[in-house]
Amino acid sequence: MQAFQEILTISGFIGQISFRKSVKFAGIITFTCWLVSICAITQAQAHEVRPAIADMEISEDQVLLELKLSVEPLLSGVDLSQFANTDDAPQSSDNDALRALTPSELEAVFREQWPSFEEKIDLREGGQKVKLSLDEMSVSEEPNLELPRDSTIKLSGPLNSENDAVTIGWADEFGALIVRQAGEGGYSGYLVSGQRSSPILKSGGSTESILAAFWRYVQIGFVHIIPAGLDHILFVLGLFFFSAKLRPLVLQITAFTVAHTVTLALATLKIVNLSPGIVEPLIAASIVYIGIENIFGRGLSKWRLLVVFCFGLLHGLGFAAVLGEVGLDPARFATSLIGFNIGVEIGQLSVILVAFLALDLPFGKYQWYRPRIAIPASAAISVVGAYWFFERVFG
Repeated sequence: MQAFQEILTISGFIGQISFRKSVKFAGIITFTCWLVSICAITQAQAHEVRPAIADMEISEDQVLLELKLSVEPLLSGVDLSQFANTDDAPQSSDNDALRALTPSELEAVFREQWPSFEEKIDLREGGQKVKLSLDEMSVSEEPNLELPRDSTIKLSGPLNSENDAVTIGWADEFGALIVRQAGEGGYSGYLVSGQRSSPILKSGGSTESILAAFWRYVQIGFVHIIPAGLDHILFVLGLFFFSAKLRPLVLQITAFTVAHTVTLALATLKIVNLSPGIVEPLIAASIVYIGIENIFGRGLSKWRLLVVFCFGLLHGLGFAAVLGEVGLDPARFATSLIGFNIGVEIGQLSVILVAFLALDLPFGKYQWYRPRIAIPASAAISVVGAYWFFERVFG
């Protein structure tokens, strides 16, 4: 998000330069700044840390916990509540050194530090901390050192059969944690900032209220856009830069929202299912197309709205993939789905609001706004979309 704000600041500064300089010169500078800034985000995306996933199986007398996460930032001491990207952390070099280790070497380091790691996983039953044992660990092969790699850690702990629920949380500096309970009617949750889960029943489900579940999924949807949804942010910005007038923006956002709401619901209900290997490159292609049409398009047409609607269907499948990973609370399916979608909408509207206040409000009334800001920005957005497309297809 910091890099995104820097882009807006740069654009505003260039807009002031544009008021005094020639169209050609200002356009070149604007395009260069946007390209460098957005490509910096693209490069940094490789070092972003994904939320950890905890899959739980709970019986009367035992809990089995399988964690899927990148352990290098945690071992190097990166505070993931402060840094979503390891390059920004003071421990960046330590993290990179751990990333360069072989899987067997990394496992050895983790096992050595396991006692201090275990203290920060707070699984409780009846108010008492459950002692977890490290049963197994495996580290995936990922030859590209620029990309994070996943480790799978299997843990187990004894439970008291007299209690009917457990709660889980972990240290704030470990970042976000997705919790999924195995079995029909199992609990699912997205925990951030050191949050604890609501009581998770051994029989399945949770004691969480409907309002609390709704708000939790609103947060999940928002976080998927800001800061995690860079591709969705760029697409929404592509809609924004099409025209400085309000009507085209409202119509496009409406078409996009209706479309992704439809496919999000259909995919969540398992009526529509498309592989992320297909959806993600197409989302990148949609970013390319929108940026290019911004440059050569001549006013809002029914074709443009149809294209935006079709791309919205794709983005809805992308949202569904994230929601599928987090998991829906089966006991509150509709509440969770609506909350997630509202969170996504709030995130998208926040992006539009920031762009409007930083660019359209001060500069949109000038004739040079389109050739010196909107067109160069759209070109940069298309370049990044093309980069993502080839990375997702051939990477």
